[in-house]
Amino acid sequence: MRVFIGGIMQGSHMANVMADQGYRRAISEALTKRWPETDVVDPLVLHPNGLDYDDGAARETLMQMLSLTPQCDLVVAFLPTASMGTALEIFSAFRGGVPVVAISPLQHNWVLRAFARRIYPDLESFLAAIERAESLLDIVEDGTSPE
Repeated sequence: MRVFIGGIMQGSHMANVMADQGYRRAISEALTKRWPETDVVDPLVLHPNGLDYDDGAARETLMQMLSLTPQCDLVVAFLPTASMGTALEIFSAFRGGVPVVAISPLQHNWVLRAFARRIYPDLESFLAAIERAESLLDIVEDGTSPE
C-alpha cells in the first residue's frame, strides 16, 4: 500500500514559517511499524526546503503533490487547522478515487465532510485505530465512531 501524508505545513501563518511537522513522523512510523510493506509518500521528505522556493518552484511542487495523491492507495490528511494545500490534495485524491482519512477537530468542515471517508478528531485516536486495525483499509471503513 502506498500512503500519502498530507497536512498543515504553513497553514495561516503570516510569516514564512512552518507549523510543527512531528505528526508526519508519528503517522509514518505507526504505519510502517504495523504494516512494514507500506510505502509512505511524505511531501516534506520530498521537499524539505520548500519554504525557500520561489513562486515557480512552489507551483511546480504543488502540482507534483496533486499528481501524486491519485497514485496512492490512501491519503491521510492531518488538519488541526485548515490548510489550502491539503484541501487541494484531498480533492485531487477524491477525484482520483483514492480514499481520504482526515485527522482533524474540524468535524463540520465541508471539505472534510464531502471528501474524507473518515474523520478522526485527533492524532491519538488515529494512532490507536492503526494499532487496532487488521488491515490498512480498516482505518478507513471500519464503521465505528473514532472517539
